[in-house]
Amino acid sequence: MNRELNVLWLQSGGCGGCSMSLLCADGRDFFGNLESAGIRLLWHPALAEENGAALQGLLADCVAGRIRLDVLCLEGAVMRGPANTGRFHLLAGSGEPMMAWIAKLAAAAQYVFAIGSCAAFGGLPAGPGSITDACGLQYEGEQPGGLLGAGWMSRGGLPVINVSGCPVHPNWVLETLYALALGELGAKALDALGRPRHYADQLVHHGCARNEYYEFKASAEKPSDLGCLMEHLGCKGTQAHADCNTRLWNGEGSCTRGGYACISCTEPGFENPGHPFQQTPKVAGIPVGLPTDMPKAWFVALAALSKSATPKRVRENAVADHLVVSPTQKKTGLR
Repeated sequence: MNRELNVLWLQSGGCGGCSMSLLCADGRDFFGNLESAGIRLLWHPALAEENGAALQGLLADCVAGRIRLDVLCLEGAVMRGPANTGRFHLLAGSGEPMMAWIAKLAAAAQYVFAIGSCAAFGGLPAGPGSITDACGLQYEGEQPGGLLGAGWMSRGGLPVINVSGCPVHPNWVLETLYALALGELGAKALDALGRPRHYADQLVHHGCARNEYYEFKASAEKPSDLGCLMEHLGCKGTQAHADCNTRLWNGEGSCTRGGYACISCTEPGFENPGHPFQQTPKVAGIPVGLPTDMPKAWFVALAALSKSATPKRVRENAVADHLVVSPTQKKTGLR
């Protein structure tokens, strides 16, 4: 795009964690980064001064086209309850349901971003037992639909751009905006769920610091252990589409590096796995959730072979909270 990109950011049903992630990123000049990319933030609930009548006036101007709205960013799920009235969540001072404002602004915007898994798929507000009838902008879990409908397209010719995650990595948001500002965000840049492929074409497993343990199927038995978290502790890193272990958070960490199993938070329905997050469901001792592109028979055969070849160092370190056996010092003969 040759002109400045006007971005409006709204929060619906959620915890605000995606904004916290974005604003706590390891960047020295958030506004400067946006400005240098030709992005103008019209309003954000944690950053803008306008509220009350001033905010309603801004939103009305966007809906009417008096202010050009290039990108609507929604954080948080759409609250449709009770009985599809949206009255569980009103825009303060307007008396109107937030979902009505979202629909009007989405119709006026050139592009629409769902920021986080709540806005994309419903997320935690749509979990079991919720009475909010929460949904995503264009999905209910993995089923197309949501507030805007399965076939909805923005004025720019794209479906909702689902920058999913719970919370999102700040650079997933910024790089998607940058790509749009440069005119490089087309349909081919999105995966089958509308997620930007620059991060969704990766797996959390890629770059995981525990991969040596995974290769030998040397598994952790409790959360503080160093071993692979897949076999016993519920890790879904081999199935989750994200680049968390190659694009570290603030250049330092990820869930698995911090000792927490990946719960596949970029995927629809992650909030309701049907079992405790830190438990791996199994059938006949074999994990149900295997790598997405590996036949089960191959995995079982390779796992048995790997376990039989596991070095003592890897086997003992896997069930310890610190390295107890260091690598052998041995000349390799390489020069």
